[in-house]
Amino acid sequence: MPPTPFDSPATVAPGRADLFLGFLRIGLLGFGGVAAWARRVIVEERRWLTEREYAEILGMGQILPGPNVGNSAVMIGRRFHGLPGALLATGGIYLAPLCILIVLSLLYENFGQKPGVVPVMQGIAAGAAGMVIGTALKMAERLKLTVEAVAVLVVAAVAAAWLRISLPLIVVVLAPVSIALSLWRAGLIGGDGAGGTAR
Repeated sequence: MPPTPFDSPATVAPGRADLFLGFLRIGLLGFGGVAAWARRVIVEERRWLTEREYAEILGMGQILPGPNVGNSAVMIGRRFHGLPGALLATGGIYLAPLCILIVLSLLYENFGQKPGVVPVMQGIAAGAAGMVIGTALKMAERLKLTVEAVAVLVVAAVAAAWLRISLPLIVVVLAPVSIALSLWRAGLIGGDGAGGTAR
């Protein structure tokens, strides 16, 4: 894929220790949602991937079973260091949250029903939602989405947020549509298309 103006000018391949420590940091910082921190560390700070590469891997992780960032960790780790890299990245991203979760679950078991705890949990949930929305908007701005991609994004958001359609059904219906529109935009199907010449 040729470089585009919004891709990073250069990327850096991490060593195994750097890969583990990077994902350990992502897992440790990712309170309320890891996606926002994962993008910041991987794309902006350490420059392991370009914006487009990260979006493609995250998209693939989203449609596969399991947590999308966990799936992405497997793919990113394998990309740089094969199976050991996949294990290091996955272990790094889950190690700190697992330890913290055990401690918090013990605290919640003892104090979770107290009146002051419920508003705190609601505030945390709102903050997590804001982080996810903010990350999505930032990625959309950097990727300069086509009209077709924005339309699919809006339909998916409406289906999930307002119509309460299950996410697997949204993916099954909209993923083929989005892929077909991208191929059409590239001129690979349906004649000349909008973005290239038919081949």
